[in-house]
Amino acid sequence: MLGLKLATDPRWVNIVESNIEEILTDHAWCEQKAATNAITIITLNPEYDDLVTDLLELAKEEIEHFQMVHEIIKKRGFKLGRERKDSYVNELYKFMNKGGNRLQAMVDRLLFSAMIEARSCERFKLLSEKIKDPQLSKFYHDLMVSEAGHYTLFIGFARKYGKSIDVDKRWQELIDFEAEVIQNYGKQETIHG
Repeated sequence: MLGLKLATDPRWVNIVESNIEEILTDHAWCEQKAATNAITIITLNPEYDDLVTDLLELAKEEIEHFQMVHEIIKKRGFKLGRERKDSYVNELYKFMNKGGNRLQAMVDRLLFSAMIEARSCERFKLLSEKIKDPQLSKFYHDLMVSEAGHYTLFIGFARKYGKSIDVDKRWQELIDFEAEVIQNYGKQETIHG
């Protein structure tokens, strides 16, 4: 369903398990950035009522996920560390069309967002299946389902409003680009690292 070309090496879960505090902190900040991204899309495209309505709900859900991860951090006696740079997301951002018109920019931002959700979904699925911690296994399974919905939402809006753009072709180009980028990741205890 997600169309990703390269699956995460399952050994990445071993890296994650070696430093649960780090993955949780990174994950918390990923959720905050996802909420911020939704608000940014709204800010840049307020004329699309249904997009605004749905992305407001998505932003609230992402903040709730941030809160959920923070609660897990506190219950385990950890501290929420400082925000981490997400090199994977920064590399994907380079793919986005910086020229062109507002519609092209919106479609690219929606596809960029869908890609991040797709990779997060794939990683959460792997964590839900392989991590030895039963609480985190269930937690990541639930979030995997949520991320799949977010992926579908972003792709759906790109297709709905990008009728004058070959959205499927652009999506395939992003999938190909992401396959090159992700080869450099999967070696750190971060959601995208």
